[in-house]
Amino acid sequence: MNVAHVVVTVLAAAMAGFSAVVLLARAEWIVRALTDYRVPRSWWTWLGLAKGAGAVGLVVGLFVPVIGVLAGTGLVVYFAGAAVTVARARWYAHIPYPLVYAAPVVGALALGRAA
Repeated sequence: MNVAHVVVTVLAAAMAGFSAVVLLARAEWIVRALTDYRVPRSWWTWLGLAKGAGAVGLVVGLFVPVIGVLAGTGLVVYFAGAAVTVARARWYAHIPYPLVYAAPVVGALALGRAA
């Protein structure tokens, strides 16, 4: 495990964790966005928990690599799905937002593979 891998993984976990917290706390700006994207309200808690679990899994993955790979893969799929959801809602200017959250996860997976 190298320093770059640890730093990028912790950054990815922090970003996913932040995303989970604002969703679970029902921050006004995220509620407005999810409503605009037509994401059913009954899904919001589950989506927040999935992001939170992914964030925890990334950190655990620093010690148990298979957990990190599974968590990272899950988060990449999650954020890809978020990009598709935004596109389906025709909010094309918002597509980069989930991709910004996915980028450090992809970086952590790549650096973990290289180590």
